[in-house]
Amino acid sequence: MFKKFRIFILLVLAGFQSFSQSEEDSIRVKELEEIVITSTRAGGNTPITYQNIEKETIEKRNLGQDMPYMLVASPSLVYTSDAGTGIGYTGMRIRGSDATRINVTINGIPYNDAESQGTFWVDLPDFSSSVNSIQIQRGVGTSTNGSGAFGATVNLETNVHSNDAFAELNNSYGSFNTRKHNVILNSGLIDEKWSFEGKLSKILSDGYVDRATADLNSYYLSGNYIGKNTIVKALMFGGKEITYQAWYGVEAGRMQENRTYNSAGFYIDQNGNERFYDREVDDYKQDHYQLHVSQILNDNWTFNTALHYTKGKGFFEQYKQDESFSDYGLPDVEIGGEVISETDLIRRRWLDNDFYGLIYGFNYDAERLSAVLGGGYNYYEGDHFGEIIWTQFASTSEIRHRYYDNVGKKKDFNTYLKVNYDLTTKLNLFGDIQMRLVDYETYGIDSDRRMIDIGKSFTFFNPKFGLTYTIDNNSSCYASYAIGNREPVRNDFVDNPTVPTHETLADLEIGYKRAASDYNFGVNFYHMNYQNQLVLTGALNDVGGNLRTNVDDSYRTGIELTGGYVFGKMLRWSGNFTYGQSKIKEYIEDLNDYGEGGVVTNTYKDTYIAYSPDIIGASEFTFTPAKGLDILLFSKYVGKQYLDNTSNEARKLDPYFVNDLIINYTIHTRFIKEIGLNLMVNNIFDVEYESNGYAFGYVDSEEYREVYYYPQAGINFLAGLKLRF
Repeated sequence: MFKKFRIFILLVLAGFQSFSQSEEDSIRVKELEEIVITSTRAGGNTPITYQNIEKETIEKRNLGQDMPYMLVASPSLVYTSDAGTGIGYTGMRIRGSDATRINVTINGIPYNDAESQGTFWVDLPDFSSSVNSIQIQRGVGTSTNGSGAFGATVNLETNVHSNDAFAELNNSYGSFNTRKHNVILNSGLIDEKWSFEGKLSKILSDGYVDRATADLNSYYLSGNYIGKNTIVKALMFGGKEITYQAWYGVEAGRMQENRTYNSAGFYIDQNGNERFYDREVDDYKQDHYQLHVSQILNDNWTFNTALHYTKGKGFFEQYKQDESFSDYGLPDVEIGGEVISETDLIRRRWLDNDFYGLIYGFNYDAERLSAVLGGGYNYYEGDHFGEIIWTQFASTSEIRHRYYDNVGKKKDFNTYLKVNYDLTTKLNLFGDIQMRLVDYETYGIDSDRRMIDIGKSFTFFNPKFGLTYTIDNNSSCYASYAIGNREPVRNDFVDNPTVPTHETLADLEIGYKRAASDYNFGVNFYHMNYQNQLVLTGALNDVGGNLRTNVDDSYRTGIELTGGYVFGKMLRWSGNFTYGQSKIKEYIEDLNDYGEGGVVTNTYKDTYIAYSPDIIGASEFTFTPAKGLDILLFSKYVGKQYLDNTSNEARKLDPYFVNDLIINYTIHTRFIKEIGLNLMVNNIFDVEYESNGYAFGYVDSEEYREVYYYPQAGINFLAGLKLRF
């Protein structure tokens, strides 16, 4: 792979010349490139709630942090970081919905992990540098590929071709010894038909939390053939991450004395000294391959299809003390007549997975009617296994003794038809129907040495319809109603004592938007009513995964306001505000009783759903005092969030209000096409806050509650230098 990349670099440096295009050719090429994402994106007449984010906006923050931190200004979005810096394991929630409910696609291809349905941005470090645009659809959204969207859809489009050749160097440095370095090479358009781009990137950080280090490497390669009516786009991209584990958070009782304490890797040596294992890391590599073909068939019809393959393999390593041999399928050891049943050991828990498939879309566009017939088939197979690589007492084990091994397999087929029809010059009708077939099974020995053999098939029918009314040239309103269904995730099957039920969501969206030359405004009402919603209990499993349970009847409802105003040539403002409520009509909590044995049950009526703040707000002022100079003040407010579904004030995240200052300065010279200087000061008022946490309870003669938090960094900075030749 890298040999080919070196050859590509030599070709670029050898001086391939790019050729300018006529305006007509540029329009044609743009249309062809848009075919790749048209099938799964919303357009101007689509009656759903969405936001488009362009490359220019992404670049303002792109100094090394993960993708959720590029989207911080999005309505109803909350972002968080295990390490406290936005580098390493990061996540986001939209309308209170976690990553397993946010459908993510890259060029229309599913990115969510097929089994957990989570999105692990750490596996694609610096991917923001290879993204051209992002569309976020809130709510059910339009039909797409992959798992069903129950909170939002995030659709990423990678870089499109460039007419001009360039080489680009980006370097940044900041707090906690954070560094980012990348090089991007682009051939420009060769012979009006070919273009190539390549990127290599490295990000390093010590993290705000103790030992929460990150060593991240990534690459991106693309090649395009642009014919008269055809585009062929081949992509290879991926990343390798080694991060010290920070997923346990900080115990509530320790927060005052040491906010950055990290319990991962803790052990006591033979002399009674407290130690931390230096290799308590997550080590994972993921490679993606995509081949897209886009074709203009005639004046009305276009077609796109893509083949894709993702290979992932890696492990996390742990030092464990006083582990029972029986928990690893090993016999006790007898030394000098003494029977030893426990040992210190180092283990690795592996995931080796393959994901591949095909997607397609036929697009029809006429004067009053546009339609998309699309879908795809995807197959996933993941091998989960654990190895012992060292023990204090070996028993009968050999190096890499495999103490559990199980396989998960998933088949996912969907097909959909979307139609936009202009009933009149002002009234547009939208319809969208999707059929989705899912088959999942997992079998073998789980990490707790328990035999698992779980399998279930699902057939989902997901209809959506709505209307858009154009009031005048500047304003319109819309309404839509959508039904979504989705299957449980792997942990729901494996960790729950009862078989989980699939979820159903009915989503009502009503909105109004107006845009003029100096301002824009939008208001959206949403009511998302769930049946059998799988809600987070607040507890985690033994690998930091969230545990969930079905609740019969729950909802999320609220109002989202968005707006912007241009005060003059030098000052503009944009922002958003969400007020909502997310509640469960009746929540039944089961607590293990370790004193008496059995289970203690608590019932809560009309209680808040965990991790669902009532208020979320964002504001951004941009001051442009001179050409090429932007000064941004970004503010984010997130209201109170409960850590479980009991609405207990002792188990919550306090509201927080943070502000970032961003300065971007760009100059152009005769010898260097572009010099960019960037400074980002995060949390400029040095606020102490926690953006995530978890809680769980048990009974042992009396009821106990354990609460943990993920503290975020105080004032910190990142500074960057961009050189484009």
